[in-house]
Amino acid sequence: METNRSTRELMRRAYQLGQRTWPDFTSPFSRQDFTQPQLFACLAVRESLKLSYRRAEVFLGDVPDWLAEINLRQAPDHNTPWRAFGTLLKPRRIKRAPDLLAAEATDLASDLARQPLSIDSTCYEPHHRSGHYDRVCRRMQRETQRKQGKPPGKWGKTVNASRSRKLRRMPKLSLAVAAASHRILAVKAMLGNGSDAPDFDDLLFHAWRRAPVKTVVADAGFDSEKNHQIARLDMSVRSVIPPKIGRPTTKPAQGRFRRLMQQRFARKADAKVYGQRCQSETVNSMMKRNLGECLRSIRRDRRKQEMLLKSLIHNLMLDGG
Repeated sequence: METNRSTRELMRRAYQLGQRTWPDFTSPFSRQDFTQPQLFACLAVRESLKLSYRRAEVFLGDVPDWLAEINLRQAPDHNTPWRAFGTLLKPRRIKRAPDLLAAEATDLASDLARQPLSIDSTCYEPHHRSGHYDRVCRRMQRETQRKQGKPPGKWGKTVNASRSRKLRRMPKLSLAVAAASHRILAVKAMLGNGSDAPDFDDLLFHAWRRAPVKTVVADAGFDSEKNHQIARLDMSVRSVIPPKIGRPTTKPAQGRFRRLMQQRFARKADAKVYGQRCQSETVNSMMKRNLGECLRSIRRDRRKQEMLLKSLIHNLMLDGG
């Protein structure tokens, strides 16, 4: 019962956000059976309950009182929200929604004054197969090869090529989170498990323009002199990043701010502030537990859009709670 109440509230808030983000119809010549805010609310319910499009159609058909709250007479066909997903969640069309959610948060300034902005990244599963299942499949394949008298696969080009292809397809989501409230202020979705450092600029800038950021913390994956300069010189934001990128060495770190970080981390001057970095990992855990750690989409662009939708729904769930 509590889950139904919270999902119903999420649907209502998603509809209100959609009304201020998208126009009712994409074209005056469309059929105009459903408005874009209504379809966004249906997508939010589907994502929060981890349903397929067909199961979401059946579920919404069984709750006509929910549909009445967003002025819907009937549940849309499963193809309709599927098409709306690709249209509504394009990065250039969805960028207004995080601005509106940040503007609504009245306590955001005080939260960032007490605790820092935390930046982190995480990877999502591109399919519904767990790592344990993959390991069992490989072990069974080796057992089958052994019984058939075939030589086992060699560790070399085949294994490395397979791994590199998987990493290039790995969905990756980078977040800038207000540590005090777990609210996502900036997000960047991509495919490929590359370095985190290039994402720091965009994440910090969009979080900084939406809220008064005073301090930002990030792990060693974001360590670079350029990122410190962007934060401290361009935006007047104090950056706390451990200078551990590269090979271990006893030499002083290169760059003015990286040497400063090396000195401060050596005497644990920023231990309390840097300890708040775990709040971004908490948000990653919340999103995966509440909304799922596997993506349902297959196409590259729709996987990025699905991760963006998860970040929006996370903020809506916080507001509704």
